[in-house]
Amino acid sequence: MLSLPSTTPPANAPTSIDHRVETVTGHDIDSLWTYLDRGLLDEPLRRLAEAHRALSDAERGVTFNRTRLQRLASGDLPFDQGLFTRIERTVAQLKDATGTRDIRQGQAVAVLEALEAAAPARATRQGADLLAHEFAALLAISQGAKLHQNLQTGRMSVVTASGVRVAHPLYQRLEDARLVARDSSRPLHAGQPISLTDSGRTTLTGTARPPVTTATPAPRAGSWPVAPTRPR
Repeated sequence: MLSLPSTTPPANAPTSIDHRVETVTGHDIDSLWTYLDRGLLDEPLRRLAEAHRALSDAERGVTFNRTRLQRLASGDLPFDQGLFTRIERTVAQLKDATGTRDIRQGQAVAVLEALEAAAPARATRQGADLLAHEFAALLAISQGAKLHQNLQTGRMSVVTASGVRVAHPLYQRLEDARLVARDSSRPLHAGQPISLTDSGRTTLTGTARPPVTTATPAPRAGSWPVAPTRPR
């Protein structure tokens, strides 16, 4: 009897809203799920991460049954009544899996759209609202960092002076919050230096950098006051 090869898809099944989730959260999907498991997400992001994971699980079920149906109908198996029975059962399972996927997608999109609508307010939040891993990334960047782009893949990454790598979506979140800024006059492939803004320094230290002023020395006792310089 000819057996079918394994049709088990990867644990993180791609969904149609992955890009939107990464954009609104500032994290790639793997990092988002990791932060969810560690309890590092605030309530809105936790709800989205849970809804997205449920959608991904349902998408995995659709992929499994679709792949199985394709292999049953590939012609590699003998055409008999047993095969037709397996095809009918798989079609029914695929229909159920698709229905479950559609329901979970609707639930995930509802949570996602609420976050997208609130994105401007979240982008300008105060530094005190940073999550633990975001604060750690800001601290690593404060020691010196550059934004690089791989010429072959086009992927962006941030490498700090201490060797810590900061995910690009996380960096974008800090940049949108106006906590960091980069020198865009330099090419990305060579690395654009990143520095903390006044808001970023305030977030780390609790105090802003004082303005630079030129102190005027006090006149000595018994000396004539210095006359102001006339403009030419």
